[in-house]
Amino acid sequence: MSDRSPVFEVRAGRQRVARPRPQLLRESFLDLGGTWGFAHDDEDRGLTEHWFDGRALPRTITVPYPPESPASGIGATGFHPVVWYRRELTAADLAAAGHAPGRRLLVHFGAVDYRARVWIDGRDVGAHEGGHTPFTLDLTDALGEGPHVLVVRAEDDPHDAAQPRGKQDWRESPHAIWYHRTTGIWQPVWLESVPPLHLAHLTWTSDLARGTATAHVELSRRADALVRVRIDCGDTTAEAAVHAADTEVSVTVPLPGLANGQDHEELLWRPGQPTLLDAWVSLETDGRTGDAAASYLGLRSVRTEGGAFLLNDRPVVLRSVLSQGYWPRTHLAASEADLRREAELIAELGFNAVRVHQKIEDPRFLYHADRLGLLVWGEMPAAYRFSPTAMRRTAAEWTEAVRRDAGHPSIVTWVPLNESWGVQHLATRPDQRAFAEALYRLTKALDPTRPVVANDGWELGDSDLWTVHDYEADGAVLAARYDVPDADLRAYLAGTGPAGRRLRLDGTADRGEPVLLTEFGGVKWTTGPAAADAWGYSEAGSAEDFERRAGDILRAVQRACLGHRGRPDGLAGWCWTQLTDTLQETNGLLTEDREPKLPIERLRALVLGEDS
Repeated sequence: MSDRSPVFEVRAGRQRVARPRPQLLRESFLDLGGTWGFAHDDEDRGLTEHWFDGRALPRTITVPYPPESPASGIGATGFHPVVWYRRELTAADLAAAGHAPGRRLLVHFGAVDYRARVWIDGRDVGAHEGGHTPFTLDLTDALGEGPHVLVVRAEDDPHDAAQPRGKQDWRESPHAIWYHRTTGIWQPVWLESVPPLHLAHLTWTSDLARGTATAHVELSRRADALVRVRIDCGDTTAEAAVHAADTEVSVTVPLPGLANGQDHEELLWRPGQPTLLDAWVSLETDGRTGDAAASYLGLRSVRTEGGAFLLNDRPVVLRSVLSQGYWPRTHLAASEADLRREAELIAELGFNAVRVHQKIEDPRFLYHADRLGLLVWGEMPAAYRFSPTAMRRTAAEWTEAVRRDAGHPSIVTWVPLNESWGVQHLATRPDQRAFAEALYRLTKALDPTRPVVANDGWELGDSDLWTVHDYEADGAVLAARYDVPDADLRAYLAGTGPAGRRLRLDGTADRGEPVLLTEFGGVKWTTGPAAADAWGYSEAGSAEDFERRAGDILRAVQRACLGHRGRPDGLAGWCWTQLTDTLQETNGLLTEDREPKLPIERLRALVLGEDS
């Protein structure tokens, strides 16, 4: 009989305030957000002058807001390619993180843009490249006498177009559809204390047909350990355990409720019924529990068939909105409250899906999408130069992003490329086409459970969805293109699209994949005086005109969708541009401060097509 101790019993699927890593929670952690020392290093003197030795820095910054943002307390939007951070860690800080002798002290960074190097007490503990993905460093063996000093150097070359940057401008000031840069720390930093053998990574998959869920676990090192997984299914608890033979182990848990056809439906995750199952994972050695963590999962499947997007084997028409994930005071960063409110606003407006554009969004937003039943398209920020360096960086960072987010039920589609950004000659250069196709296949290898869009918008090679970007402002023209018999719609995909680009690449076969209009709308209107550089795809002159124009466009697209008035074919979904105004882009349904431009119930009626 085992004498294992009780597992940490918090319910991760019911977090009131989302943790920085919401699907792997431990009992103790310390959020290091707040005031840090800070310095620009425009002459790049810091390494030579040993700024990592813990000396005081001349300014302070509020972490995790980037120094370009007002919320950081710096607000310097010019070219500053190197920045430094400093934070003291007291004995009380370590105790709050649960640290004690014999344990390992970890520091987690949600994201540091673009290249980071970290020291503790003057000792180098590691580095990371990739501005949108997390990394973890073990501080234990480098700790000196307290109080300890944590130092971070971040390097973000504003002119390096081979660096995945999304919509961060390479010019000094934002122009067109590009925004202020984000340099350095822009997602949470936190401490955890763990046993030497601990859970390093956790993700989930489910098999509805076999009635199972599987925890995919990575351990900190190879060891003889029993990995135990327990899942709360409401009326019952399911459990399984596997002896780890390596650092990676998968534990498959049979879920008896899925065998009952009626209970099966109640356990599934979907919009309108986002059932989250609480789960716990623990490591046992010599019959005793060591590391333990709480998690959650959602049971659902995603696939395509017959021109439809299927969630849990049932067609769902995507009513999606394009989100830039940008706030006026915090830029790409956001508070937990802002991320929660963003997800709630999207749902209140009547959308069932969101495409987070050119940004790998904070996992706390994904938790709230999981909680609300909001479908999410995960997209890779683009580089703008095609080169071996750009290809290496993109593939590496995208691999980290898919690995980080694959356990979230809300993520239903991956988008590694958008509008041929970074591969501008995709249709004519074999090397660029080969890279785009390699990214598609890499994504399928990393995660075979979700559809992948090869290059959202146009010039699609092998792809699980055919997606089109079309900013036509006349609803009648849109209806003539998309509210047509299926044979005509598919013939349209074989030609040139509205942006003058081929929609499908030569030699690419149409196997009946779903067709979606994944960017459209873009109606410009400001509720107050418009700035000189205010920008949109078409322009309204008043609230009434904005409603008329948006409604005309939306109704045309909604009538072209599968299932509308019983039609058996058509578009499988759409994505409206965009959720909020963003700097000079004034084509949002909401202002940049998240105020609706029309009464929210009226916007919701437009999104739901209740007047069509």
